[in-house]
Amino acid sequence: MTQPNTITLETRGAIEILTLNRPDQLNAVTPEMIDDLTGYFSGLHDRPTTRVVILRGNGPEFSAGAELGSDAFAAPGKGRPQRQLRMQQNYSGVIRLMRSCPQPIIGLVHGAACGAGFSFLLACDVRFATPDARMNAAYIRIGVGGCDMGSGYLLPRLVGLSVTSELLLTGRFLKAERAKAIGLVSDIVPADELLARGLEFASEMLRVSPMGLRLTKQALNVLIDAPSLDAALLMEDRQQVILLETNDHAEAVAAFRERRDPSYSDQ
Repeated sequence: MTQPNTITLETRGAIEILTLNRPDQLNAVTPEMIDDLTGYFSGLHDRPTTRVVILRGNGPEFSAGAELGSDAFAAPGKGRPQRQLRMQQNYSGVIRLMRSCPQPIIGLVHGAACGAGFSFLLACDVRFATPDARMNAAYIRIGVGGCDMGSGYLLPRLVGLSVTSELLLTGRFLKAERAKAIGLVSDIVPADELLARGLEFASEMLRVSPMGLRLTKQALNVLIDAPSLDAALLMEDRQQVILLETNDHAEAVAAFRERRDPSYSDQ
């Protein structure tokens, strides 16, 4: 990662807290931050000891979106489309890595989450918000399309096409209460309790088997686009057969029978 100060990382056992760390710039997203996030999420694929990730922002806002004055917008001249496409793919690549990494990601949003920051939230598996949280797909308000960094794919699967069209065609803000009402965030939490709620939820996921947790995220990613019930059942059946052969399954059954907490080995 090129400039680790654009993000910070705190480890609490099997939980990692990833913080966007440009508070003086409202955590605006730059190519340097994208490089850091790419490095971080790429590394998760080979780090199964990290089981859950919490994503949050430092300072008054979660993220104001892409920094418009940064090198994310290629200079005019010959080869600009090619340069811009490479940059665009760097930004959207973070979303792909967030969805493909085996660890569930809990998004904690406070203040504004705009543009790229909004897409980061959409790529999380679960989201909690403070009462002042507000978010929007700001892309269309700067003269480009409203579908960017996965928003046109992820958002309709989370809240349906009608609400998605409302948000992406206008760039209007979505506030915390409505975000909860439409199921985009799981709960609204006081600001001083937000991290604690994220850690509490992460700890709940740590009470299940490591491989079961990883394969459930993987299955959900695939099943959201399953062409039929039969296709979904085929994948679920195969996943369950694999997990039934693990030591952790035997441990979970024994713990249930003995009325104790299981002790997982990821074997």
